[in-house]
Amino acid sequence: MALGLGPAAVPVSGYTPMLILPTLNFTVGQVAAVCETLEESGDIERLGRFLWSLPVAHPNCADLNKNEAVLRARALVSFHTGNFRELYHILENYRFSKHSHAKLQAMWLEAHYHEAEKLRGRPLGPVDKYRVRKKFPLPRTIWDGEQKTHCFKERTRSLLREWYLQDPYPNPTKKRELAQATGLTPTQVGNWFKNRRQRDRAAAAKNRLLQQQLHRHQQQHLSRHMSSGNDTATSQGNPSPVNQRTSHSSERRPTTEETESTNGSCGSCGGISFPLESPAAVSTSTESSCSPSPVHAHGQ
Repeated sequence: MALGLGPAAVPVSGYTPMLILPTLNFTVGQVAAVCETLEESGDIERLGRFLWSLPVAHPNCADLNKNEAVLRARALVSFHTGNFRELYHILENYRFSKHSHAKLQAMWLEAHYHEAEKLRGRPLGPVDKYRVRKKFPLPRTIWDGEQKTHCFKERTRSLLREWYLQDPYPNPTKKRELAQATGLTPTQVGNWFKNRRQRDRAAAAKNRLLQQQLHRHQQQHLSRHMSSGNDTATSQGNPSPVNQRTSHSSERRPTTEETESTNGSCGSCGGISFPLESPAAVSTSTESSCSPSPVHAHGQ
């Protein structure tokens, strides 16, 4: 049995007819205008449905794939749906005009930030974002080589430092006042104060660590000095046996004349010693004993 579908009847058994969507015969200009309108309205969901409804075999498919408004709309939908691979492919392979760079650069960076946060499991800080930008630089298709500075002018920094010395924790009212004075946003002012406080805390912690290391080094040097002084004093008070032998051996032994003179004997008298009683007696006995006689005279 077949359904009455006109001249080309389709048998019922083993076949389920597919719903055929109507073909939207829009021109490239019309598709681009719809994409721009939906993009400006911020209705990303309707923009995605419109792009999905475009036929794959569009008569001007090649022109659609080169139209900047259509490519920008596809990149925007890919970003909001989390299809970052498709987003990177579009931004890296198609060149965009300068007026689209700012929006596409923001999507490029935010997509990489999101992937880095998901990988690390925590929000990114300013230093983390800086490293992500260094690792994934902007492609030249959305960047004409202009350098975007992330530093403030010297006058702005000087004013921020003056306020910081007065109050490192400004309230929202002071942040707004400072933002008006410097031309920054209150968020930028708050981020500057937050980063400055973090740098000061890190510097203070590093200074404390250096002081502790210096104190320990001084204590160790002092203890080594005191230990070496105690060892020197001990060696002087209790000399070792080797030092004692050395000191004894270095003493000069008295000569025979010194020994005889000490004992009160005279070499010419045959080594006979006499007791020393008094100076007078010593003088008398020495003269009487040491005077030459015919018997003891030398050479006779």
